[in-house]
Amino acid sequence: MQTASGKFKKKFDKLVQSKTGNRASMPEPVNHQVNAARKTFLTLHQISKLLNTNLDPATLSICVRLCENGVNPQALATVVKELQREVKVLGNAQSDSTPGKTNFTK
Repeated sequence: MQTASGKFKKKFDKLVQSKTGNRASMPEPVNHQVNAARKTFLTLHQISKLLNTNLDPATLSICVRLCENGVNPQALATVVKELQREVKVLGNAQSDSTPGKTNFTK
């Protein structure tokens, strides 16, 4: 024999499953934290764009995680700048050695 509270719980669980499609939903505080983190990251990306860092969201995310794990931000900035400089030099060298490219100088 089920108690009244047992019947209520069973009906409540059935109702929740029908409304959520039997999938677990995030608790409200966790969902709020995720939304706050997303908003913070979007703001950080906007600041990054304003400062012309040329970091895409994925790279910026990696940099943030590195800093959160103790990497010195100034050292990381130095490495990122150096890598960007090297990529630019390699890109220029590759475009200069493209076959069929004609260089007109006067």
